[in-house]
Amino acid sequence: MKFYDKFILPRITNRLCSLGPAMKQRNKVVPQAQGRVLEIGIGSGLNFQFYDSAKVDHLFGLDPSEEMWSIAQRQISLDTIPVAFLKAPAEQIPLDDNTVDSIVITYTLCTIPNVSASLKEMKRVLKPDGHLLFCEHGAAPDESVLKWQNKLNPVWKKFGGGCNLNRDIPGLIKSGGFNITKLETMYIPGPKIASYNYWGIAKPM
Repeated sequence: MKFYDKFILPRITNRLCSLGPAMKQRNKVVPQAQGRVLEIGIGSGLNFQFYDSAKVDHLFGLDPSEEMWSIAQRQISLDTIPVAFLKAPAEQIPLDDNTVDSIVITYTLCTIPNVSASLKEMKRVLKPDGHLLFCEHGAAPDESVLKWQNKLNPVWKKFGGGCNLNRDIPGLIKSGGFNITKLETMYIPGPKIASYNYWGIAKPM
């Protein structure tokens, strides 16, 4: 699986995550980022086009995959925003306490091995008056869909780079020490098992 994970998976992930419905979702949350911004799981840089250069002073892009970052470097379009790549997992963010004004996380909580630890780290580096902007897919509200999510998750996770279909996104964020101040949900176009989206804003408690 090492060859697949290093050379095949990054390109598949970039392709799937750049489809129209997902990009529309990104555009609902990313433009709200301001000040010093930390993007968790910057991946191939699909959110670059949605940042408002008039509001963002600096962007830290965190990702454990150099292969994904190499793709991102080829499509960076943020000439007016300084970008610093942080090669690290979300469970170990290499920034000081109270460092950033906004954290952006899109379609990433599904793959983080230890979500609790990562959210604890996000809360640590986020300023007390900062905000977490999120857009994720997760557990569907329909029992029939959730049943298939649970059934297929082991195989999906194996070939999807650790992606989980059935995570309770609001529950995870709340248990991580955040208060969700805005939450919207819907199925976006695509297979129902992977298309129930949660997006909104959360504040550290």
